[in-house]
Formats: sequence, structure tokens, C-alpha cells
Amino acid sequence: MRWVLVLTALALAGQVSARNCVILLHGLGRTSHSMGRLEDALIKGGYLVVNESYPSRKKSVQELAQVVGEGIRRCKEHNPATINLVTHSLGGILVRVYFQREREPLVRRVVMLAPPNHGSEIADVYARKWWYRFSTGPAGQELGTGAQGISQTLGEIPLEVGIIAGTRSIDPWFASVMPSPNDGKVSVESAKLSEMRDFITVPYTHTFMSRRRAVARQVLLFLSEGRFEHSVGE
Repeated sequence: MRWVLVLTALALAGQVSARNCVILLHGLGRTSHSMGRLEDALIKGGYLVVNESYPSRKKSVQELAQVVGEGIRRCKEHNPATINLVTHSLGGILVRVYFQREREPLVRRVVMLAPPNHGSEIADVYARKWWYRFSTGPAGQELGTGAQGISQTLGEIPLEVGIIAGTRSIDPWFASVMPSPNDGKVSVESAKLSEMRDFITVPYTHTFMSRRRAVARQVLLFLSEGRFEHSVGE
């Protein structure tokens, strides 16, 4: 797999005193392009950024979780002061799976955008449909809310966790099978974790949340201060 490490102009000039690295992990069926707006915002914020596509529809969740380790390895090639992660949807589950067993002192914080942390009712209802299996692959079969769902097997992770959940849906078909409020793919309640350090909702849909400037600002704030701004975007 080819990984791209994007460096800021200052970093290329050797002028960054604290070389902090951020790994971006897109959602199921998406590519690194879907995280492009966040990548740009992080670069402008002075971060080194690893943003690369992974085969989300071709492998199991356990197999896909190895992309987290690959991203950490790429960051460490540049001797960062810290490593953080920003994930969308399935990407958050991959981080949780990876850190069930792994420990990395340099990795400090993770911001999860619309993570199905307690599974997705969409998987419960449509898992046997051919179009769902085709569009989501093996990982999609593991995202249910029941005992067989991978989310139910995961414990706390040793990171500072910030979660951003969406409350707007443009897809009444999917939204109708899950509790409100939801973003059309993941409910607000499913996104939460008991160990999260901070949590905020934003009036955006699941698919396009990662492209919103307000979300990027919240991500940057949590990575630097470990908190969100609750007077904005809720």
C-alpha cells in the first residue's frame, strides 16, 4: 500500500519546532479524497498529515485495523513529538480495534466523526441484502448492534477520545430504521463512548460531515486542547 505523507511548507523548511503528526482514516466505501478538506485544514494548522485510501470493502475489520499501525509507522519516520488520529465512521472502529492490544506512547488523541461505536441499525436491517453486501463488503457484515457485531466486543482504548456526531439526514430510507437524532447512517447515541473526553453534535449529514469548516475547527481545537467549543455548531 502506498502512503502519502503531506508536509507543511514550514516542515519542509525545517522550521517546525514540534512536529506533530495526524493520521486520517476515511469511512466505509470512501477514499482519502473524502478527508481532503480536513487534510488541508490540518496542514494549515502546522501538522504533518498521513492521508491514504485503504480497501474498506475488501477485508474484515480486524484486517483493516492494521492500517492504523501502518499510519503510525509512517508518522514515526519523521520523529514526531506526538501522533493523533482523526477518523470518519468505520475509521473510528478500526482505531478501537487496533488499540485493544497495541500500545504506542506517542499516540495521544483521536477525534471520531460519526463513529458507529455501538453498531448500526442499517446493518441489522439490511445485512442480508445483496446490494448491502456488495457496497460494504466483509466489514459491513460486522457492524450490527447485536451480540455478533464487532463493536460489542471492544473495550476502552488508552487515548483521549473526542467524538463529533451529526444530527441531520437527507436519507429518510436509512434514517427511519434508527433512533433520532441521527445523521442518516449513525445515531447520536450509537456514536458515544463511556470513555470519551468530550462530545459534540453538529447539524450535518454523515457523508459530508468531514468536509465542513466548522467540523475542521472543532477537530483542530480538540487536537490542541483536548476539548471542543460547545457554543458553536450544536
